[in-house]
Amino acid sequence: MNLARLLKARADAGRPVRVGLIGAGKFGSMFLSQLRTTPGLHLLGIADLSVPRARAALEATGWDAEAVVASSFTEALGTGRTMLTDDAAALIAADGLDVVVEVTGSPAAGAAHALLAIEHGRHIVMVTVEADVLVGPLLAERARKAGVVYSMAYGDQPALVCEMVDWARTCGFNVVCAGKGTKYLPSFHRSTPDTIWSLYGLTPEQAAQGGMNAQMFNSFADGTKSSIEMAAIANAAGLTAPSDGLLFPPCGVDDLATILRPRAAGGILEHSGTVETVSSLERDGRPVFRDLRWGVYVVFEADPSPRGDYARRCFKEYGVVTDASGRYTALYRPYHLIGLELGVSVASAALRHEPTGVTEAFNADVVAVAKCPLRAGETLDGEGGFTVWGKLFPAATSLAKGGLPIGLAHHVTLTRDIPEGEIVGWADVEVKDSPAVRLRREMERSFAGSPASAAAE
Repeated sequence: MNLARLLKARADAGRPVRVGLIGAGKFGSMFLSQLRTTPGLHLLGIADLSVPRARAALEATGWDAEAVVASSFTEALGTGRTMLTDDAAALIAADGLDVVVEVTGSPAAGAAHALLAIEHGRHIVMVTVEADVLVGPLLAERARKAGVVYSMAYGDQPALVCEMVDWARTCGFNVVCAGKGTKYLPSFHRSTPDTIWSLYGLTPEQAAQGGMNAQMFNSFADGTKSSIEMAAIANAAGLTAPSDGLLFPPCGVDDLATILRPRAAGGILEHSGTVETVSSLERDGRPVFRDLRWGVYVVFEADPSPRGDYARRCFKEYGVVTDASGRYTALYRPYHLIGLELGVSVASAALRHEPTGVTEAFNADVVAVAKCPLRAGETLDGEGGFTVWGKLFPAATSLAKGGLPIGLAHHVTLTRDIPEGEIVGWADVEVKDSPAVRLRREMERSFAGSPASAAAE
């Protein structure tokens, strides 16, 4: 609760937190819009494959590009201006940089940038959650050993959910379920970049005006992004994944504590301590009453023994919405502001040396599943594409099935036909050696047998 004060002190002392942004797309632009108005932060540089796009992002978010763009990192450091480059490695190595914000959306690039940041002693805010789910436990461990912070991105749903889980546990409550809302129907698993904008009620022109990437937004609709985000939460918050993927139950905020409780208590959960995504649509397409499409939640309970009666009476006395038994209740946040809130992570990493959520174990994983009948010789196109969607599994199940991580289902060729709905395995594709593949295999060897992962089996 004192980050703004700490930032102001840094601003007053002339020692702002120097930030490097890698990726100037929609999320990065949202961060830029607020970084400009946050005392104590200095945008040292932006790295993007397209320097003109980085300049355009500055201009679109209220910056005077002509006045702030520097000709070198040395000038940027000395004058408080911003260097634009297409060389992410040069930005990470720039003198004076404190925090790297990774927003490329590419799992391989995200992992590579994180490792380079660790090598140079920079804190990392990992917006590219796909990289975190692919190799996050390994990146977090290396960051800890190097004495730098590796952090989830505040404003994105995983970090916000982890904050709510931490709140519940700090208050002495047992976390029953945690997750987010989304717009979902089973048919959405077959959605492609060609059909996505109708699901959002947008025209392609409106989407282009908003700087929205069709494949990225399609990963939200087809279930991939929800699976990735729930895996990140499970791995960071010590929760488990459902045994056969997310259920996406239709559920409004008033019913969270009733629906998201264990089956033994009348709910839908296999057990307590899991993650789940709720849908804003009934299965027939009708809107859910008081839906949580844009929000996050945690379902919790007081001490379930008779000694918890006092706390449960307090729930009733203070108007807390519970299930019929009075045992389960929920806290929710109706919105998340994505990149507009990212400065919280940057400030927390630089000033408190604390992450806003960090991967602790390999409890959950996301594997590629065929969206349609696929043929040998076809090339997979990754998250949100035309060929596969990502399904959440316990990590032990993913490893036992030999499932291909969704983060590696890019530009790999199938060696056999895959029916619609079937898992794509490592053995079903030609996987070339790469740093990302080696990191993933190392992560599996290092973390598959960890106590937290074993507890999730």
